[in-house]
Amino acid sequence: MSDHHNLSEELEPLAIEGNIPLKAVGIENLKEANPSSMPPHRYLHPWFARRPTPASRLAILASILPDSISSDQLLQLMQIGPNEEIDGSIEEYVTEKKATEDERNGNLNDHYGYPRLHTRSPTETEIESFHQTLKETWDGSLPTILDPTAGGGVIPFESLRYELPTKANELNPVPTLILRVMLEYAPKVGSLDQEVRKWAKRIDKRAEEQLSQYFPSGNSNQEIDCYICTQKINCPTCGTDIPLVSKWSLRTRWDANDVFIRPEINNDGSIDYHYVKEDGEGNYSDFNHSDGPVSRGGDAECLDCGVVTESEEVSEKFKNGEFEYETYAVRYLTNQGDHGFRAPQKEDIEALEKINNRIESDYQLATFLTTPIPDGAKTKEPRKHGLTEWRDAFSPRQLVSYFEYLQSFSHFKSDIRKQYDEDTAEAILTVLSLVVGKVIDRNSRFAPWDTTKGVPSNALGGKHLTLQKSFPVVNMSTEGIGSYQSSMNRIIESYEEIVNCLPVEGSPAEVVCGDAAELPFDDSSLQAAIMDPPYYSSIMYAELSDIFYTLLKEHLGDVFPAEFNSELTNKEKEAVANSSRFEAVSSNESSNKKLASQHYEEKMSDIFSEVYRVLEPGGVMTVMFTHKETDAWDTLTMSLINSGFTITSTHPVTSEMPARLDTQGSGSADSTLFLVGRKPVSKAAVDDTPSLWSDVKSDTRNVAKRAAQDLIGSNLNLTKTDVIISAFGPTLRTFAESYPVVDDEDNEVLPRRALEEAREAVTQVLVDEYLEAEGIDELDDVTEWYILCWLVHESETFSYDEGHQLGLGIGVDIGEIKRSTKTWRKSRGDITLRGQADRVQNINEKPEDRSSRIPVNPDDLSFSLALDKVHAAMHVYDVQGESACCDWLRERNFDTDSTFKATLKALLQVLPHDHDDWELARDLAAGRTRDVLNLDFSPNVFTDDGDEMTQTKLEDH
Repeated sequence: MSDHHNLSEELEPLAIEGNIPLKAVGIENLKEANPSSMPPHRYLHPWFARRPTPASRLAILASILPDSISSDQLLQLMQIGPNEEIDGSIEEYVTEKKATEDERNGNLNDHYGYPRLHTRSPTETEIESFHQTLKETWDGSLPTILDPTAGGGVIPFESLRYELPTKANELNPVPTLILRVMLEYAPKVGSLDQEVRKWAKRIDKRAEEQLSQYFPSGNSNQEIDCYICTQKINCPTCGTDIPLVSKWSLRTRWDANDVFIRPEINNDGSIDYHYVKEDGEGNYSDFNHSDGPVSRGGDAECLDCGVVTESEEVSEKFKNGEFEYETYAVRYLTNQGDHGFRAPQKEDIEALEKINNRIESDYQLATFLTTPIPDGAKTKEPRKHGLTEWRDAFSPRQLVSYFEYLQSFSHFKSDIRKQYDEDTAEAILTVLSLVVGKVIDRNSRFAPWDTTKGVPSNALGGKHLTLQKSFPVVNMSTEGIGSYQSSMNRIIESYEEIVNCLPVEGSPAEVVCGDAAELPFDDSSLQAAIMDPPYYSSIMYAELSDIFYTLLKEHLGDVFPAEFNSELTNKEKEAVANSSRFEAVSSNESSNKKLASQHYEEKMSDIFSEVYRVLEPGGVMTVMFTHKETDAWDTLTMSLINSGFTITSTHPVTSEMPARLDTQGSGSADSTLFLVGRKPVSKAAVDDTPSLWSDVKSDTRNVAKRAAQDLIGSNLNLTKTDVIISAFGPTLRTFAESYPVVDDEDNEVLPRRALEEAREAVTQVLVDEYLEAEGIDELDDVTEWYILCWLVHESETFSYDEGHQLGLGIGVDIGEIKRSTKTWRKSRGDITLRGQADRVQNINEKPEDRSSRIPVNPDDLSFSLALDKVHAAMHVYDVQGESACCDWLRERNFDTDSTFKATLKALLQVLPHDHDDWELARDLAAGRTRDVLNLDFSPNVFTDDGDEMTQTKLEDH
């Protein structure tokens, strides 16, 4: 390997370029992920993929402190660890506390001996000592921290807490407002509790007077909290109304009686609704409230004649406006603060008719939120259902509610500007406006009704815009969930908590709303950039935020004219891989996905190059990246290389709850990788002589293997997938040091080749570490791929890219095997592995009655795949019992078939113990079938501790 980038030898090493306390910080990240206690900035306004406080704090501090600082000193400065003296290191202490978490008495704070990090700021004494160390490290001055893609603002906020000069840039105006509140108003203006509450109450009262007629209570002891609504179409056969709900459930919480609505068809085809509260005595066996007229796929079945309207036809009806809004339940609040449910009454229906009449006759309302919804990856589904303007995201009641609150806000705006200085007035108006986003998240046609808790749920929790079958229409004038006052109270509390977290004498950050590739800072003027860049193709930030932008522009367009000067958010300059933007210009040579990837690489290269420009020689850039797709890492690495940075270190840190709900099926990983780059002091030492891929290939495999072995031995609480991703870091560093790289024919080799080698090498490490089955490498490629998928992902569903890359490593094109082997199916861009029930024909059926699409015939005497042998055996055992299975196994001489035994043993080790196939594999490995197979391993090895090894009896079949 040629010595390309030994420039790091000119630089004084920083803490992040040595050993840092990753495990303790990872544990703190998991503690913060507990939804019962989240950092205050998360409650200001909805935004996406905010980084955990501990990981952000570590990235900042370790990037600017010298490597002479010890792990304990760094953890103490981060506020990790108890105040009293302890034996051993802080990391050992935290690790031991994590291991005994389930045995604790009291809450987590009591158990660990200190509170979560987001509640703790350093003392002035600690700040003074910290600043003195920094000045000695950075030529007498404090380093300035830049976050060029600041998003929700966690990184710059943590920088302010340590009284560091801070700059934050963000392209999107929506998170820019969040940044202004956190980083400018909180430190500069301070507490606004009384003032914001005063104006919020006035706005609420004025709007309530206008809206009360549209939310008639009909009962002096009750007020409507929200309507539970749907859309209805007419049955094309009998004309009966079809409410497009998937469940009639209203609340099915485990600790309360089920509450649901029961429909009744009238003679004219309309439907009446009846409220039912299950008390344990009523007999409702003839009615399943979990089964509504609409299937998961969107087909709608008529409640009267049973004719099904297919989902495509339902969509057409939406496009053509052939639907009506339907209220089928009401949630109310009592004067005592309790809540209940009821069916809709006459006055509820009449109020909706009033609103419809007003929308048709009110000119101001007719032009409200008429901005078109553009084509995009996240807007395809809404547009498919006829939503063409952003006003269509709201039902009539919702639209009028937002209009009246805007009118009320506008009424008081001039008074606020007159009574306060410019900064304070701006701060009050901005905080008051944030409530719009909080309410939208639970009060739009995209917000689902939570049938378990019986409350409105979050519209953008899954980072998509999906038209809901059932949605809440919140009465914003109550104090219920999603209302104006409850949302405003949460915002005010969060803002005040943010103020209290910041130093009393601290300075505000400089917040810039603009393109990160065109920063308004001088050359070589900053010292450190800490950034969490946009997540490739995982989140379409601009598309998702337009629903907030349109209403915020109505509120603050005259306050921030520069930020809100465009019709919608900027998608041209956004650094994401959005393939939908390139559909019109794609071709066979350049697919829209490839063009999107090129755009992302070019954009990130421009951003990194701009950061390179503004950093002084020797400056540091730490990139926090949380992604699993090889394409994302490939483009990110090329962007880093193109910008001129020298990759000096990489670190994995657990940053998320494993399998968290908002990222299932997405490209996000459960750990964050820090990639650290330094701006060289000089460029004289750079050697651009290409390295040969044959040399680099061997190096990358060795580096990846060593990294994986170290990670497995470190007990860093990483999933097997994250071990692979974490090994990408040192692999990419090795590749970057060798760049440019060419093959034997002098063709350029891209980073993805190194990542593919790394994935294959680490997978072999995982096999050696976690699989005892001998002969795995002798299995056919498809069976090996299937086993490795279960081993690595520990789930039947994972991203297509991961499955594809795993296949490439062992010579399997998963696209070619999909139809012929039925080992997997595709769903929303993910792979779902199929078990024996989906792959084996029913042996109890006549051959002519079996589906030809099911590939495995259990009557066969030989099978092409080892997986087919074992799945067929599972099926025979399952449907015909142990004795028949013994005969079946003897007929095929599986007692001497090493591939059968290796596959069975491997499946026992990789399948989850609650999977039906694992139970069948266990049964095959026990009793008489075990004797027939002449197995030389004990099935007890594969049971949970305390589990008895039992075999299903013949009479059970």
